[in-house]
Parts: sequence; structure tokens; C-alpha cells
Amino acid sequence: MYRHFIKPVLFALSIEQAHQLVLLLLRVVGLIPGGRWLLGKCCAITHPTLEREVFGVRFTNPIGVAAGFDRSGEVYRELHALGFGFVEIGTVTPSPQNGNPRPRVFRLPKDRAIVNRMGLVNSGLNKVIQHLRHSHKGLIVGCNIGKNTATPPENAAADYLKSFRNLYEYVDYFTVNISGENAANEGFSHTRDYVLHLLEPLFDFRRGQNNYRPIMLKISPDLTDEEIDEITDVLIETPLDGIVATNGTHRRDGLKTSRETLDKVGAGRLSGAPLTRRSIEIVRRIHTRSGGTYPIIGVGGMMTPDDVCEMLAAGADLVQLYTSYVYEGPGLVRDICRRLIAEAESVQKVENGTEPIEKTDV
Repeated sequence: MYRHFIKPVLFALSIEQAHQLVLLLLRVVGLIPGGRWLLGKCCAITHPTLEREVFGVRFTNPIGVAAGFDRSGEVYRELHALGFGFVEIGTVTPSPQNGNPRPRVFRLPKDRAIVNRMGLVNSGLNKVIQHLRHSHKGLIVGCNIGKNTATPPENAAADYLKSFRNLYEYVDYFTVNISGENAANEGFSHTRDYVLHLLEPLFDFRRGQNNYRPIMLKISPDLTDEEIDEITDVLIETPLDGIVATNGTHRRDGLKTSRETLDKVGAGRLSGAPLTRRSIEIVRRIHTRSGGTYPIIGVGGMMTPDDVCEMLAAGADLVQLYTSYVYEGPGLVRDICRRLIAEAESVQKVENGTEPIEKTDV
């Protein structure tokens, strides 16, 4: 239904118009008595084998919504009803941001990709808190936090701490975004000193709280292997809880989209299918270097159930979708969950000796 009826309508609109329409429809569903319940009955799949416990939090399934979809925490309850195991809202900044001039988001259908240079658009801290005050017991909500565009890098820690402190009682975990469009250049923003400059005030504040909120760090896919190792060492040596890998890329290698179209689109972060291989490689590298003992959320190019299975096999504990949801629609989450259930049941049969083990080529 999505592919043949809904997607053509949405793709006839600009991507921002389509996104606003989807948010509006989800809000309307949420206002209808029983609307979210009905949405869950139609879309969500629950099964014991899908459940995960990561950084002390219980997830009904490992498939989440990446930051950027529900930027201001408006529809996280409806997204949960669509079958997601968790929703990461944001990126949230202390003050509201309108972002960069339009057009600023572009589809690349030949590559099943999106280019985004929105500039961390969100309604600001106070508005997000109003949305999060709605009851969401039993729903896992993470919050991706960043700095305002006008804030210079040397003052960025204060922006992160302000959002962290004020949102602490409302969300289940935080993701510190050091790779957003308004971050410092990545050669600087991903250095050990700068990362610690941002994280240490958060660690200090958390030590004085009764409730523990995990802190994740979201990184760029454009880092060298050496830089990834340095970030992983920060994970190992500090109270950081895990890594979200990865954000979009600035690279344009190997795309099917014409050079003329790419020149018209211009700068921005590329997400979607071209990122699949690199994001899996980074997750595998972090998992190996850290000994597989720290949580990793894999994101970037998770377009199919096969991609998700490969990401989980590489060492991710959870995965997030965004661009694939634009191209494939709500049925994708259901397909991934069914695939994970089938694989878990197959493994269980083998372990119980009720199914022969078949050799496969690797």
C-alpha cells in the first residue's frame, strides 16, 4: 500500500513538505481516541525474541527511529505505535532554530539516499519539555543534543549541559551529537580533548542524580580508522556508555546520481544506501577494539532486513532507521522484526537439535 499509493503522493511533494504532512497525520492519529492503539494493532509486532536489554534499559525490539525525524518530540508516541522499539528525538538545542535557507533537503532516488543541510532545526528546549511531559510510561525515548549554531565551539559545552540538565528527568538516554551541521569541523570536534570538554560536565552532573541516564556519543562516518580508534579509547577510559555510529557523510563517492544533479544539490550530509558498508565497518571496528563490552547503536544505510542483520552481527546492540523509512515506509519495521524472529527461532531449533545445520558459503 505504501509503495503503490502513499509513496507516490509523498514523493510528489518536496521532502520537507512530505515530512510535515507525515508529522501532521501522526499527530491527528494521536488525537483520535484509540488512534495509537489501532496503529499498534496494524503495525507493531511483539515477540520475546525481539526484546533487548541495553545499558540497563529494556527495549521491546532493537529497531529505533534515528534523530532528525521527530526533532522536537512531537510524535514519539505515535512512532512507538508504528512498531519502533525506541525513538531518539532531536537534535535538540537550547534555543529554537529555523535552520538554513530552503531548499535544504534533497532526495537522490537512484541511490536511495537523502542529502540534508537543514542545520539542526528544532523548537528549542522549552517546547521539547512541554511535549515530553505527556505520559510515555513504557516507551523508550532518547534525546540527541547539540549546540546552537550561534554558539562558538569554545562555549559548546554549556549548550550541551543546559539541554542535558533540563531534559534529564524526561528521557531514557542521551546522545551527544558532535557531528551535526553546526558542529565544529570534524577534525576538531572529534579530537579527544574536545570530546572530553563536552562530556565531563555531563558526567559531573549525572553523578549527583538519583537516576542514571546513559550517555552515547554520535560520530561521523568520515573519520579515519585512527580517529575511530581514538574515540573508542575515550569510550573505554571514561564513563561514556556507548557510541552511535554513524551520522551522514559528506562524501559523494560511487553514486549513481549524475554529477549535474549533485552540483545542483550542493553540500550537506548524505544518508541512505551509500552509507551501508561504511557504517557497518565502523561498528565492527568499535566492537572489536572495545572487546564487545560497550553498547553500540548502528545507524546509517539500514535499508533492508539484511542490512540490519549484518549490522547486528557486526556488533551493534540496537539499530536506527530514517532514510530507509522514507523510501520503504512503515512495513519495513514489521519486515525486520519478522526476519529477526525467524532467525532467532532457527537458531533455537539448531541448539535444541530439532533442525539440521546446513553449511553455507561465506
